[in-house]
Amino acid sequence: MHPVALHSLATATNGQLVGGTGGEATVTRVVIDSRLTKPGDLFWALRGEHHDGHEFLVEARHRGASAAVVRHDRLAQAQEAWKSGSGRGAVPPLIVVDDTLAALADFASWYRSQQEGLVIGVTGSFGKTTTREMIHAVLSAAYPGVRSLKNFNNHIGLPLSLLELDQSHEFAVLEMGASAVGEIAMLAKIARPEVGVITGIGLAHVAGFGSPEQIVLGKGELLEALPATGFAILPGDDPLTRGMADRSSCPVLFVGESENNHVRASNVRVANQRLTFEVDHVEYEVPVTGRHFLRAALTALAIAREIGLSPTQIASGFANFQAVPGRCQVHQIGSWTVIDDTYNANPASMRAACETLRDWQGANKRLLITGDMLELGTHAEQAHMELGRAAADAHVDGLLVFGQQAEHVVRGALDGGLRPSRLAQCDHLEILLTVLDCVLEPGDVLLVKGSRGMRMERVIEWLRQKSDRKSEITAVGSRPSAVGSFV
Repeated sequence: MHPVALHSLATATNGQLVGGTGGEATVTRVVIDSRLTKPGDLFWALRGEHHDGHEFLVEARHRGASAAVVRHDRLAQAQEAWKSGSGRGAVPPLIVVDDTLAALADFASWYRSQQEGLVIGVTGSFGKTTTREMIHAVLSAAYPGVRSLKNFNNHIGLPLSLLELDQSHEFAVLEMGASAVGEIAMLAKIARPEVGVITGIGLAHVAGFGSPEQIVLGKGELLEALPATGFAILPGDDPLTRGMADRSSCPVLFVGESENNHVRASNVRVANQRLTFEVDHVEYEVPVTGRHFLRAALTALAIAREIGLSPTQIASGFANFQAVPGRCQVHQIGSWTVIDDTYNANPASMRAACETLRDWQGANKRLLITGDMLELGTHAEQAHMELGRAAADAHVDGLLVFGQQAEHVVRGALDGGLRPSRLAQCDHLEILLTVLDCVLEPGDVLLVKGSRGMRMERVIEWLRQKSDRKSEITAVGSRPSAVGSFV
């Protein structure tokens, strides 16, 4: 964040500056977690579901916060805490507002108006973070820029990410998440993106939106927010997203593999950790696992070409891309190749996971290990049956599932022709790990995936521990016990 004077901050938030020696002092970083406060930071006291930032003002001041934003109804408490945290030193100023959360949005919106960098908004039911990272990697080959912090894509995270932008940056790629109609419109009002990307529409968060139609309505709010001078990127091979183009007042570019796309991929090839494709007779290579990364790559390429990057610069950006942790990251754990896709799951990303295993070459066995997909409402049973069928279509050598929806996955897999001997339905993770322990063999490839609430990263940690134990046993001269296998 470039330096902002406290009096400007107070004006932007309709707040009142209380205490201190004047409003000319500046701040360059906003924090909402007192534990992360550094000298000179501005501490923003937000009230959440479990904690209220006003309770941590003393710690923030002890750690060197130079100012804080607080609510009117907590002013007396804030002043007392601020004095206590200051010890014998001068008491720094407070900016007092009616609602600190609304004030954060107001400040971020004002701050956005002070920046000239190109703002790119990314939303969709799946692939948002990967697409965000792909765009950032490619554009960074030519220009300095920023992107959303971690998974900061909501009414708190987006403003904080936007404040990372400063006058040295040429662009910002901001992820926009939503679980209800109206939320994307609110985020777009703050960020005012000039480029809009919809990664795809699926059943993610359908329980919050209420229906697939409401998901389309909500995600399309990004297109309606774009200025006529901007442009949008949509997946052109999907009739649903292609049909959303008329909600935009600016030009829309379609990306995909069919002939009626503005940016069209051809000669697409997938190796274990490489995606290769051609656009207009230029070959590009991306160091990723799975064909499903193609849509993100084409989106990044389309934006890059539109703002003037050369094919050489775009290729360089692709080469620097790194998969986000928990999103199809490949790890070698002992003698096993593990594809860590544990961050989250929805029907579209589960299908992509099955296709990734289908295309994997050189495995002893290809094992798919899944937990429930959450927030699917009344669509849950059908979606999990379709997952089972997708696993059968991918001809996986083993499917291990656990959770409340496991029986539906198994039923779908059996309907799809997967042999019962290749299936394991488990009510608890401990049972799944016991089965996995029996079937693991050297050279196996495992893809682990499930919704965030299922905490499938526990499988990855178990594999690491098992590998470490095997290494210890080998080191003292013992032989590991025999293992079983799916047949």
